[in-house]
Amino acid sequence: MSDSKPKRHWGDRRDGRWVKDVPGLQTVMAHILPNRTDCEVYLHESFDITELLPYLEKKNAEHPEYKTTVFHALIMSVARMIRERPKMNRFIQGRRMYERYEISLSFVAKRRFRDDGEEALMFFVPRDDETLDSFSRRIVSDVRETRKSESSTGGIDAVIDGFAKIPRLLLMLALRIVRWLDFWGINPKALTDGDPNYSTVLLANLGSIQGPAVYHHLNNYGTNSIMVTVGTIHKEERIMPDGSKQVRDVVDIGATLDERIGDGFYFVRSLKLVKHIFAHPELLDRPLNEPSNFDFK
Repeated sequence: MSDSKPKRHWGDRRDGRWVKDVPGLQTVMAHILPNRTDCEVYLHESFDITELLPYLEKKNAEHPEYKTTVFHALIMSVARMIRERPKMNRFIQGRRMYERYEISLSFVAKRRFRDDGEEALMFFVPRDDETLDSFSRRIVSDVRETRKSESSTGGIDAVIDGFAKIPRLLLMLALRIVRWLDFWGINPKALTDGDPNYSTVLLANLGSIQGPAVYHHLNNYGTNSIMVTVGTIHKEERIMPDGSKQVRDVVDIGATLDERIGDGFYFVRSLKLVKHIFAHPELLDRPLNEPSNFDFK
């Protein structure tokens, strides 16, 4: 994705270009199965992070004020994968296929770790020259700033809180209008900027609360086509390429995707690239726009 402003043509949306050269099957599926939640496919994988953990420990020893986590590494690995696998940055809305102009990643952060703690929506667009170090610092800084307040202070959180105060009948009417605008891609920026439902990938770090990786549903509203959850880090015995057995550090990943944006072959190859990056974390020190040169054979 280039940092320059894209040139829009007729049929494009503010957040993506209209992809016209798609196979007939995908075009027809957008009409036969217009709802994203009807087209969910699920991927589950255990990532070996034995090489990743000492890599992160070294970074955190050098910069303890900005702790880089496995979740940060996953976000950046997914961003690198999408940069090299652009079809993963597509979405279907209004029964048409679009490809985003930029990569966007989002997650939900708890303001306070307690039952009544409010949630904040975090939204990031990595730059072309972004590395794990710079991206992790942005995440840590933004989350710290967000947690200074126990309630929303602006942005999409404040917009949602405003909608919640509308009487039920009026809220039903307002949201019907919002959904119609969403179909045609003409929602105001105030309703889309910073909203995870309009991000390339929405992630959830369930491992941070000692939870397992799950399959999270997609939403028909918005343009988000990929949902990823990460579970807790644990030990697991594995058979190595030379036939020996080793106890390795692993983490479970669950992903839900809109099958209409690609096919199984493309999805599995994309997953292999993320696993390759985890096995070779030094790739995360490269700028986002520098290819990993992964051999898909």
